[in-house]
Amino acid sequence: MINKEKVFVLIMAGGAGTRFWPFSRNSYPKQFHDVLGTGQTLLQQTVERFRDICLPENVYILTSESYKEIVKEQLPFLIDDQILLEPMRKNTAPCIAYASYKIGQICQDAVMIVAPADHIILKEKEFEATVLKAIQKASEKENLVTIGIKPNRPDTGYGYIEFNPEGEDSVKEVVSFKEKPALELAQKYVDAGNYAWNAGIFIWSFTSIKNAFENYSQGIAAIFSDLPYFSESEQNAVNNSFTLSENISIDYAILEKAQNVVVINSDLGWSDLGTWKSLFEISEKAQDNNVVEGTHVLKNVKNSIIKTPKGKLAVIQGLDGYIVAEYKNAFMICPLEEEQSVKSFVDNAKKLGIEYV
Repeated sequence: MINKEKVFVLIMAGGAGTRFWPFSRNSYPKQFHDVLGTGQTLLQQTVERFRDICLPENVYILTSESYKEIVKEQLPFLIDDQILLEPMRKNTAPCIAYASYKIGQICQDAVMIVAPADHIILKEKEFEATVLKAIQKASEKENLVTIGIKPNRPDTGYGYIEFNPEGEDSVKEVVSFKEKPALELAQKYVDAGNYAWNAGIFIWSFTSIKNAFENYSQGIAAIFSDLPYFSESEQNAVNNSFTLSENISIDYAILEKAQNVVVINSDLGWSDLGTWKSLFEISEKAQDNNVVEGTHVLKNVKNSIIKTPKGKLAVIQGLDGYIVAEYKNAFMICPLEEEQSVKSFVDNAKKLGIEYV
């Protein structure tokens, strides 16, 4: 049995989600939307996922000042101290350090789960069992634990974790972390059998991550270790610390250097929901293999994802493998296989006016 009082969940909810434009905007990114039509936003689903693992008062949301009111509206049980505001985006290492050192002031024996707010987990029971195993492993030998997803295809949109195939059941020693590969290399990873997708979910004790920052990222440790947490001057000190901190991911700052990283391989029905294609792949298909939301008249349309406002009729003919998306004042039609162009669309929209992004 785990001690819920010592388990803390850190949910990263500060991303802009531009690859999911125009549905995801800088002013209201995808983690705050009910993407799958479940009645809950991605953020709410993420918090609900940990309901039986930690206490509500041990949930912390890492986000930006501009999203504070949205977070409070969607998670009204939170108090202000549970909403940690990043003054600027400096990647994942600084915000994780901020949250870790703050929680360390509450509980030196804390075990922390770090998770993004915009991922999909379809197999909830398997996820809970995996996290409980990770908590156990994080309490042994100061392990830094990451969750890996068994790849079922050569995907170029995910980072990969190379692991030693020897060892206990699903828990393996991490050999290296790999950047998002080209298709040919991704296929080699899948064929090799000792690579997992990097889900970006981490579990460790406060002692482990504190020692890791002190050993491998001394600059960040020095900046965040001794701030006046839980005081009126906390936010000003944090703002100053982010200004001084380098812009670096937790993978580069810690995980690629540490020797005590293990991965738990799992099959969770996971998707990082980073792109329109990823949403298409996990969604229930209607007639002609289409994913549809809204009011439509379709003719000779197949293998497409169509997401338009309810109550507004969209008549579409002759598309195969397309994204058709409308949200507020922007409308996009793009081939699914060319979804990487969405980033350039956002860049062009910025030139037209901030109201489009």
